[in-house]
Amino acid sequence: MDIAIVTLDCFNELDSFIALGMLGRMQPHGWNVRISSPFATLQSKNGVRMQRQENLEFANRADAVLIGSGFRTRDWVADDAITRQFRLDPQRQLIGAQCSGALLLHRLGLLPDNIACSDDLTRPWLEQAGVAVPRQAFRASGNIATAGGCLSSQYLASWVLLRLAGIERAREALSYVVPVGEEDATISRLLATVSTSAAAEAE
Repeated sequence: MDIAIVTLDCFNELDSFIALGMLGRMQPHGWNVRISSPFATLQSKNGVRMQRQENLEFANRADAVLIGSGFRTRDWVADDAITRQFRLDPQRQLIGAQCSGALLLHRLGLLPDNIACSDDLTRPWLEQAGVAVPRQAFRASGNIATAGGCLSSQYLASWVLLRLAGIERAREALSYVVPVGEEDATISRLLATVSTSAAAEAE
């Protein structure tokens, strides 16, 4: 199972690294979770420098793709040289976006119902583009999911775990990362949030 964490320059560490850490717990079960980027070298808004693990070709063929946010997402979304590298397909991939990552989904035409969760800073830009932004942390519609607020990256990761690994494996993976003493309550909340959203969209 190939999982791409799409990360752009000036990225938000919480978006990419929380998802990477949570989904990476599935490596013993054959999951290959990688930071995928059009940039060979990246720097976060807070100055963390890193090398990408894969280019965007990996994201285009991955089983699931999570797109993080960042300080300059609007610049990259407006850059044709970057956006034309994406060939994502919701018919065969799970695709999620965090905060300003929803701008990229909109640019790529991957918000068919024009609704996306996002953060309050990105909200005006999405609304200006005709996208409705509900006051909620997570929303799934078919194979597309969006999340708002940095720590809601845990919902995107939980959604991928539940969809691709099933509830028992998802619980196992989450048990390694949730706060000690709060395991049952936290895992139940995470899985309830992502499963309830998916069920609501199916109705």
